[in-house]
Amino acid sequence: MFKMLFIILITLAILNPAFAAKNKNSIQVKGSDTMVNLGQAWAEKYMQDYPNEFVAITGGGSGTGISSLISAACDIAMSSRNIKDKEIVLAKQKGINPNEIKVALDGLAVVVNPKNPVSKLTLDELAQIFTGKITNWKEVGGQDLKIVILSREVNSGTHVYFKEHVLRKNDPNSKAEFAPTALLLSSSQAIADEIAGNASAIGYYGMGYISAKQKAILIANDEKSEYIAPIIENVVNGKYPVSRPLFLYTNGEPLGLVKNFVDFILSAEGQDIVLKTDFVPIR
Repeated sequence: MFKMLFIILITLAILNPAFAAKNKNSIQVKGSDTMVNLGQAWAEKYMQDYPNEFVAITGGGSGTGISSLISAACDIAMSSRNIKDKEIVLAKQKGINPNEIKVALDGLAVVVNPKNPVSKLTLDELAQIFTGKITNWKEVGGQDLKIVILSREVNSGTHVYFKEHVLRKNDPNSKAEFAPTALLLSSSQAIADEIAGNASAIGYYGMGYISAKQKAILIANDEKSEYIAPIIENVVNGKYPVSRPLFLYTNGEPLGLVKNFVDFILSAEGQDIVLKTDFVPIR
């Protein structure tokens, strides 16, 4: 019964954003697709604990969430990247004061089809693959197959993070871009589904999306370094090379229902949900 009510309410909120705005006991949360499953898990448990309150969780990407916060179309933005300086300027012009709250950590997994014999790559090999300099799997020890590159869309915080930290190797002067042949997909789940059915494909997403239908690549900083798996332990100890914080953004310090929800997320109960959804708690 509760799940049916949850589905009805979230459908109303998606189809009619004014629904939540008019409901004083509701919170609109938008943004990072990486965080959608985590956000929904938080919301479901929170609404069980507080049945008179409603939390609507929708994705669309980190940029979409931050834009919605700036335009006052949501109460909380979920983001898998830091807010940009130009977004802060625009927000303040509109009377919005973005407040950053770190709520979890995430290892960004690079995945291939389980039939692909390649199981480990260096950061440099990943950069060359995703920029189009390496185009065939045989160049990295695989079969003689053309590599199909999958990426999130440019509005995704995951896309931005991967470009800055893998393609550009944290060099602010680098202009490296994804190969023109890269297929830009709208969600992490879309990448997971494509990987599951395409033996030539390679993609990336938050490690919470890994299933038996994909194989996570072990990653090393260079050929002389240890190859590390994207698992919680390796994110916590800092060994996994591609990991990042996950954020919520509110307009100023959270108050009222928003504060209650954020406090729940940062509580032992909320952080336990982080762990259960294959992310890394900050507490």
